[in-house]
Amino acid sequence: MSLCCSLPTAKSMSLLSKKPHGLIKASSSSSSSSSADIPDFLSAHWLESRRKGPFGPRLTFSAEEAVQHQLDALKYNDQPRQDYGIEVMYRFAGFDPFERSTYFGPFFDLGQFERFRRIFHHSSYRVLLGHKERKILSSLFVKEVLD
Repeated sequence: MSLCCSLPTAKSMSLLSKKPHGLIKASSSSSSSSSADIPDFLSAHWLESRRKGPFGPRLTFSAEEAVQHQLDALKYNDQPRQDYGIEVMYRFAGFDPFERSTYFGPFFDLGQFERFRRIFHHSSYRVLLGHKERKILSSLFVKEVLD
């Protein structure tokens, strides 16, 4: 199965607009893109800063897109640099919309990434690094709101 993905370009994304009820809505000019509601206690520039940061999870990704991006990262693991795909996986594994601030200085990883990287190189996940093809056999969609 051949999977391809595309990321929204700066041209396709429009400015953030204020929504009633204390939410900020990220709008897109493309009708196929999803939008994300951001609580009003986050700055209006928060979503834009997430887009400009290193590649990783985004609130606008569907479940399928998130899985495809992670698998693509592992397929091309050593591009643009060694173990970049594992770095992307690490960002997805530690996704926190309320990311730690660097207000008091730089954020230090303290070796957690190195432990995470070893898991991919020395376990059954190693087959995902540089894989040639893949096929998603099934998926389960869970509804969050009961009717």
